Amino acid sequence: MGLGNPGPAYVFTRHNFGFLVLDHWATTRGLSFQKGAWSAEVAFLPKEGLVLLKPQTYMNLSGQAVAPWAKELSLPPERVLVIHDDLDLPLGRLKFAPNGGPGGHKGVWSIMEALGTRNFPRLKLGIGRPPEGTKVPDFVLSPFTEEEWPVVKKVIVRACEGLEVLLREGLQKAMSLFNRPFLAES
Repeated sequence: MGLGNPGPAYVFTRHNFGFLVLDHWATTRGLSFQKGAWSAEVAFLPKEGLVLLKPQTYMNLSGQAVAPWAKELSLPPERVLVIHDDLDLPLGRLKFAPNGGPGGHKGVWSIMEALGTRNFPRLKLGIGRPPEGTKVPDFVLSPFTEEEWPVVKKVIVRACEGLEVLLREGLQKAMSLFNRPFLAES
């Protein structure tokens, strides 16, 4: 599940980092997203038994799309990976986590509420803190700057590599390989 906001005004914003990763991963696998049930866009990977999901509910209501899909697919929360932006990680850093709190992220909070647990894995994509004088909502809803895009592109590719490792070798292996600084941070 990649988190973001629907509509062209939000496509390249920091809050849509989860969408950007899923879009790239789907493209590399020759997939495209289609309108699905429960206010979501979906792409299916039947050989791997995967469903890629982008809630179209707006960020703060993401759980309204995620929970019905998890129920329909009989997925326990520990099999629902949520990909989202994270203010507490610098731009260029990503981190797999087995669970945790929302960290102030209202999309993650919505999913926790809808699933009734905080025990679902995440792929956190660092966006850093807003500059002094900029409010968090304004920052996360603003597009990445031209200077940030080279790093953003590297993170997207790196995140997709991490997703492949997660599928083949599991969460612990993905954490050991990807939860550390890499070239994009310099």
